[in-house]
Amino acid sequence: MDINVDGEGYLYNRDDWTPDVALELARRDGVDLGETHMRYINEARRMYDENSVVPPIRKFSKAMGVSTKDLYSVFEHGPMKQICKWGGLPKPTGCV
Repeated sequence: MDINVDGEGYLYNRDDWTPDVALELARRDGVDLGETHMRYINEARRMYDENSVVPPIRKFSKAMGVSTKDLYSVFEHGPMKQICKWGGLPKPTGCV
């Protein structure tokens, strides 16, 4: 699958995102996405569409009704970075 990403693997054009793109981006990082991953990714995309900003991890975990520890158990290498990368969202900035 040909996907236009930057040097860190984030999509250049978020309109190119599809669930299949998410699966491929995660596969390239050695992760098989499951239902739980996709639930978080889809919610982060919804929040981004609503607010035009990537939600901070604390706000996101609260909205999802989970702890940040729970997010790290699913996304081991930085939840918001992986959610954004695989979800076609901009790379989060600051403390995420």
